[in-house]
Amino acid sequence: MSRRSNAVRGPASALTEFLRESGITPTTVARRAQTRQAAQVQAQVDAAQASSSNGAEQQGEDVAMVEVQPSRSGDGYASDDLDEPEEEPAPKKRKQSKAAEAKQKAKAKAKAKKKGKKGDDDDDYEDDEDEDPYSALSKMWKNDLPKPPVGSFENCARCEKQFTVTKYTMAANPPPGWLCHICAKSSGADPFKKPAPPRKRKPAGDKRNVVSYEERHLPTLASICIDVVSSHIDDVEALGDIGSMNMDKIAKALAWNRRLNAENVMLFHDIGNEDLTLYDATNLKAPALCTLPALNPNLVNLRLEYCGHMDDSVVNAWAKSLPNLKRLELLGPFLVRAPAWQAFFKARPNLEGFLITQSPRFDTECARVLVESCTNLKELKLQEIGQLSDEFIECLKPLGGQLTSLNLSDPGRGEAVSEKALMELLEAVGSSLEHLDLSRHLNITDALLFRGIKPHVHNLSSLVLVNTPDVTDAGVAEFFDNWKGTPLSRLSLRRNHNLADAVLGAVLNHSGTHLTHLDINGWKDTSLEALKEIPAIATNLKRLDVGWCRAVDDWFVKSVLEQCGDMEELKVWGCQRITENCARKRGVTVDGIELSAA
Repeated sequence: MSRRSNAVRGPASALTEFLRESGITPTTVARRAQTRQAAQVQAQVDAAQASSSNGAEQQGEDVAMVEVQPSRSGDGYASDDLDEPEEEPAPKKRKQSKAAEAKQKAKAKAKAKKKGKKGDDDDDYEDDEDEDPYSALSKMWKNDLPKPPVGSFENCARCEKQFTVTKYTMAANPPPGWLCHICAKSSGADPFKKPAPPRKRKPAGDKRNVVSYEERHLPTLASICIDVVSSHIDDVEALGDIGSMNMDKIAKALAWNRRLNAENVMLFHDIGNEDLTLYDATNLKAPALCTLPALNPNLVNLRLEYCGHMDDSVVNAWAKSLPNLKRLELLGPFLVRAPAWQAFFKARPNLEGFLITQSPRFDTECARVLVESCTNLKELKLQEIGQLSDEFIECLKPLGGQLTSLNLSDPGRGEAVSEKALMELLEAVGSSLEHLDLSRHLNITDALLFRGIKPHVHNLSSLVLVNTPDVTDAGVAEFFDNWKGTPLSRLSLRRNHNLADAVLGAVLNHSGTHLTHLDINGWKDTSLEALKEIPAIATNLKRLDVGWCRAVDDWFVKSVLEQCGDMEELKVWGCQRITENCARKRGVTVDGIELSAA
């Protein structure tokens, strides 16, 4: 018995068994490769015979008859070949005719042209690709039969019905045969589908160009007016008397576009000015601010916002001029140091209002000099002052009896000032206070209301206690129920999440008909029944903020717009029960309605 019959065969994959049953084995694949090599040699011989003499033709014929044997390694093929019998050598190829040779060359050129390749090297590349025995396995299902002519009749390989061949007829998979249109569609392919157009690639330069802003081709009317005024600032007198109201609108338009500079600020300077407000002084350097007193010598009220370039030289220049200045309001004088502030206060003893925001170098000594020098001070605003402390608060007590407005909100450290120090300050200055703002002092509790405001402050018309998380609903409600102070016109208790129905009812009972500004933003647990009391009682409201009050809905907004005839602004941010069908009213701004994406 031969070795081949005694060989032990291991388990084979499903693909290997299928190929073996179909008669496709490594031996047959090698035989095909051998036949292909013989055909290549025959083609080379035929090309040589076409250009040689009769003697060379005989010699080429002998060469063409050379038998091409497949290469072997070792004793034979790999172990997969042990189950197959030995095969006979491939038969010799006959010489091709000139017509067949020409047809073969034309076919090769068409194939190279289709793949976008030129020259004999590309043809050799195609031949080399065909010689790969592994590529032959992937192409074994290809339908080698030529497509029948259009208009002829064929039988469908699947349903066996006769159909007419068109240019959309598709080959059966697996072959052989052709499919009718119905069977082709049922197989998942669309015979009528047009080929997708080639995808256009972006040039490399376009990929690198990222559009990070939108270029506005048509300027707005406001920007045109600003450009005209800025370009003809020397001839602005030709416009005549602009008027204080229009001048203020121009100042706001310049601030909105941040176009105010040292050139066009001359429009707002006048020797007769008593009040001057610049809403955005970001682009005004120190020299422009130093010349301001010389161009406005009679100023009584000066307000500058975003004056970040203001330094000691500016304050020293103002200390030597502006003899009539009584009220100064500044936002962002970061660079002014303590000695400059002290010199200014000593030079301006008639100052009645000093309001600054964000001045980190204003310290306790500045507060002491301010109180000692400006004995007629009525308005004091020290907002976002980082050095606020109990010692700082102690220096403000001599202002008692004359101070009408006090704002000590947003200290740099919320717990730097104790509740006891604030109580003692209110005891000293509370008798004349009309406006009080102690927002974001984290040490404030219900005790400040009962021991500080209730016994000592009776003339308040505006109270602001924003973000004081330790006050309670029951405590604040009891304070308003028992407080004998005058009714409030402005009240802001926003971002105090513990407050709800009890406080709202007590506030409306105490000051409901006098309220013009009410802010309860963040009172998330307030019920709809309590909210409905607002338009029913506070009918004189002009501004109302009920943002993040969960119970607010379309009907509440409708009742506010109908019952509050003086309403100007209503804010409903974060109220998810409000829909895009919410009521509107001409002349009333309703902010916070979230429209649907549709």
